[in-house]
Amino acid sequence: MKHLFSLLTGLVFGTGIAISGMMDPAKVLNFFDIAGTWDPSLMFVMGGALVVTFFGYRLVWRRSKPLFEQRFQVPTSTLIDTKLIGGSALFGIGWGIAGFCPGAAIPALGTGRWEVALFLIAVTAGFYVRRLLPAAPEKAAT
Repeated sequence: MKHLFSLLTGLVFGTGIAISGMMDPAKVLNFFDIAGTWDPSLMFVMGGALVVTFFGYRLVWRRSKPLFEQRFQVPTSTLIDTKLIGGSALFGIGWGIAGFCPGAAIPALGTGRWEVALFLIAVTAGFYVRRLLPAAPEKAAT
């Protein structure tokens, strides 16, 4: 049952990405190009996501645990460090260059475009390169 709902969730997500136009890198890049050919239509996608998240989290947090897990697994750290800022900046720069984020690129694989596959290969390579780097020492909380 857990895998069935995972599949259904992925299908709903991918359908939303396709309908919203986020599988089209030109549309995403035009959204980022505020001084040029700005296309504000993705603001409706983000606004819709915020509304769903706002109400969805209130419903989910009323439960003692998820439907198919023993406990919620959410990040507990509130630390904003150079690792978080650097990773966020790298993600944003990559999104701005390619016009894809990983979440939009996976359903876009179904389009058969080679640049989507190249993007996902580069993302996967980045994950493996990160694993090869030594872990930063933990800092004690002050």
